[in-house]
Amino acid sequence: MTLEAAPLIYLLIFAAVPMLVGALYLAVFGNSINLNNRVNRRLALLEKSNNNRAQVLEQLRKEISQHMNSRGIPLYSLLATKAQKANIAFTPLQLVMIMAAISAASFVGFSIATSASAPICAGVAISLGVGGVYFWVNGKAKKRIALMEEQLPDAVELMVRSLRVGHPFSSAIGIVAKEVSDPLGTEFGLIADEAAYGRDIAESLKAFAERMDNQDLRFLAVAVNIQQTAGGNLAEILEGLAKVIRARFKLFRRVKAITAEAKWSGGFLSAFPLGAVVTIKMLKPDYYDAVQDSPYWIPALITVGVFLVINMIFMRIMVDIKV
Repeated sequence: MTLEAAPLIYLLIFAAVPMLVGALYLAVFGNSINLNNRVNRRLALLEKSNNNRAQVLEQLRKEISQHMNSRGIPLYSLLATKAQKANIAFTPLQLVMIMAAISAASFVGFSIATSASAPICAGVAISLGVGGVYFWVNGKAKKRIALMEEQLPDAVELMVRSLRVGHPFSSAIGIVAKEVSDPLGTEFGLIADEAAYGRDIAESLKAFAERMDNQDLRFLAVAVNIQQTAGGNLAEILEGLAKVIRARFKLFRRVKAITAEAKWSGGFLSAFPLGAVVTIKMLKPDYYDAVQDSPYWIPALITVGVFLVINMIFMRIMVDIKV
């Protein structure tokens, strides 16, 4: 029995790409981009720049807006929204160069290590370069959003305690920026710096909520805006909001636990046909040779691919429960 190694090589390279990009990201920017640091990135940048708030504000705002401003770059529109939510410090040009470098290196490796034709090597190499970087960016975005949702109730309660001891709301935002780690600490620090330079806090909170597409942050922005226009006890409003956010977070975790089995089953059913094809191709490379010349071969492949996509979409809809 002849063992075909090409499919295994493709899978190993695809799995290695996110780790390679993550290692490069950490090497370029150091621990300042690590979400697990107790000192958030804004404070680390302030320390490096001798407390130059204007310079740090400009750098952070540039990092936030650069991805959405570069959606016109070919293939980058696939990454722009996820990269913004993940707050990737790489510039769009750098990410495109990384995708191109990984694709070129993969093409050379496939050409040497496998017997596949040049068009197949090129197609798989481009898919690995773009798909691997997208997988890494998407993972960073999900992790950052999850941490932010977990930190938000504690941050709101910290603002409530600050307001009750007599601090203004802008000072409460500043305390959150100093005491809370990333990702929320840097974001609130950005809001505090914008308020210091004259921007309305409610407007900054609304822009932050829309950028992250987070309903809890929208609640916070609306609460602050209503208090500014109609008055009222902001501490009591935020205390109630913190309870609502924490209850929604607990409910979301419960729903996630209940639907975990269905998500795993959906992922397994979606991945099993592809895994079976790869395994067959590895163990018996000539398995499909007898039918590849049939006029029904390509239509059959397209039909199977369409049904797989439909299956993934419906499985995702079934377990995507809004809280």
